[in-house]
Amino acid sequence: MARQSTHVIATPARAAAKSQRPRDPVASGDRDAAQNRSASFNYFLLEKVEAGVALRGTEVKSIRQGQANLKDAYGLIKDGEAFLLNVHIGPYSHGNIANHDALRTRKLLLHKEEVRRLHGKTQIKGHTLIPTRLYFRNGRVKCELAIAKGKQDWDKRETEKRREADRESRAAINASKHRASR
Repeated sequence: MARQSTHVIATPARAAAKSQRPRDPVASGDRDAAQNRSASFNYFLLEKVEAGVALRGTEVKSIRQGQANLKDAYGLIKDGEAFLLNVHIGPYSHGNIANHDALRTRKLLLHKEEVRRLHGKTQIKGHTLIPTRLYFRNGRVKCELAIAKGKQDWDKRETEKRREADRESRAAINASKHRASR
């Protein structure tokens, strides 16, 4: 008597159904895990750089759940290494007693030449490193850093006036298109 097989054979229909499953947009890299929206309001973003972040497993899982906050975060270069400070990554919901500290200093993974170049640019008075977003690329967490120069209050008011003028002009154009179609 022949033994029956217990393994499942992958049929084309089963493979198609597996590929049709909705994937988490954050984990697949379609959507940012965290954004620093106030960065462009408070700073002139001069140049952007992509860096890897050295994280613990529970931190990656928390980022996938959307528990990262870049609001008060900044980058620092010390002793030829780059670090990310004040990034809040909430504790993992299914973690145990060995869960990560929410505000710990995290190392940025950059080539030595990139670190030297960023160090030179941040030595200029008024320039700093600001993380603008966290996202996934090929299953790894990446951080987009911007070399930023702080805005004065009058700069912020000028930016807001320009935005409002653009908004009003777009509304006027849309209104004239709407009247013309009648």
